[in-house]
Amino acid sequence: IRFLNRTFQIRDCNDGFFRNRTRPCLTHQIGNCTAPCVKLVSKEKYREDVEAALLFLKGKDKKVVKELTDRMKTAAGEEQFEFAAKLRDSLQSLKAILEKQAVINAMSVKDQDVIGFEGGTQGCTIQVLHIRQGKLLGGQPHYLPLLNPHSEDENPQDWLASFVNQYYVENMVPDEVLLPLDLGRDMHGLLAKVLEERSHRKVSVRFATNPEGKKLLELANQNAAEHFRNHVTKTARKEKGLEEIKDKLGLKELPTRIECYDISNFQGAESVASQVVFEDGVPNKDHYRRYKIKTVKGANDFAMMREVLSRRLAHVEEEEPQLIVVDGGKGQLSVAVAILEELDKNHIPVVGLAKARTLGSFKDTEITSSEERVFIAGRQNPVTFAKNSDALHILVGIRDEAHRFAITYHRKLRENRSLESELDAVTGLGEKRKKLLLSRFESMEQLKFASAAEISEIPGFNNILAERILLQLNSDDEGSPVEPT
Repeated sequence: IRFLNRTFQIRDCNDGFFRNRTRPCLTHQIGNCTAPCVKLVSKEKYREDVEAALLFLKGKDKKVVKELTDRMKTAAGEEQFEFAAKLRDSLQSLKAILEKQAVINAMSVKDQDVIGFEGGTQGCTIQVLHIRQGKLLGGQPHYLPLLNPHSEDENPQDWLASFVNQYYVENMVPDEVLLPLDLGRDMHGLLAKVLEERSHRKVSVRFATNPEGKKLLELANQNAAEHFRNHVTKTARKEKGLEEIKDKLGLKELPTRIECYDISNFQGAESVASQVVFEDGVPNKDHYRRYKIKTVKGANDFAMMREVLSRRLAHVEEEEPQLIVVDGGKGQLSVAVAILEELDKNHIPVVGLAKARTLGSFKDTEITSSEERVFIAGRQNPVTFAKNSDALHILVGIRDEAHRFAITYHRKLRENRSLESELDAVTGLGEKRKKLLLSRFESMEQLKFASAAEISEIPGFNNILAERILLQLNSDDEGSPVEPT
């Protein structure tokens, strides 16, 4: 999509943003959009760009190359050399992508999906290869951890038919789907009928018996096997990293669930904290939590950490972690240890992870840094891990993810506070309506470029109030309002 936006200069903004622009945005200024929002490109010309992008997605590459070449020559003939140079660069980018696409059947005009699989006791990877107009455009691997395709308890007809049915709910239905197993004529016909109802055209679902089909299935199975091996290898590395963490930190059990906490505030204002959870060495975003600091005033990270851990560990219905990581050194660790003792949770291991520090001075010719240091209770010196070890990657990964999550939440709260202050100047907009606005629109930018119709759809709003809000938010630098369109 980024390539299409850059090559054909298709807009990437939402409709609300598009309708309310009065001047081109940064995307136009860097040359990735022709600014149809303010009519810097004609409707006909922009339609040509969109249709060219669609042709590329449909695999009609020769036609796209010919059209871009013709437009480049026309622009050069009209002495629009800058535009011609841009088209030349787009052509070069397009040809570079096309060279990477394998030609399966130059004579084919069909769109095909080929499904392969590989698995074992660790799970199964199902690979879908996309062949468009005889060219292999790419593929999608799907890992199913609970499926062992070779188990006697699994019915291949059930799991494969179920996958095909679910996969084509949100993905494009091709002209033909090649399956890795023969499900029988009745099941093939039933799946074809379902896909035909969704795509409103003829669809073939079959198990290939011809040489060309067998070759495609072999390719799909090879891809599935490669992705499956990679997944198993990554899983094994994560397990190895958790084992190293257990051994080096002296834990009684493998830390399959690790929680990390981070504090974010700006001079004590809008203080927030994040809780990030890694299970089996990978993020589990369903268990991420965000906290607004309620009891601490000013910039006191230790007191904030005390509040957050107290609130988290008070929820006895949630699974306890095998390891808690706090961002910081001995000070943050001592607070965490004290909290665990107060809550009678001192059986939960906790460590402090201090960031690497830059060593030397600005006069040095080379920049060096210390190692990431892990502090544990009752030990003076920190524990260190090998620089590229899987264990360190897990610990640093969860620390950095907690920091990112806290910063994102803090930024959102600041934007909302800024938005609230601007909305205070709108006559007839009370606290209740402000909260409704903030819950409907995620940021000031999104609300600023919404339409009056979109705002007036919110319960309790009307078109007059919506226009007042837009007039206030879209004032120019001199303070005079910009009339909403």
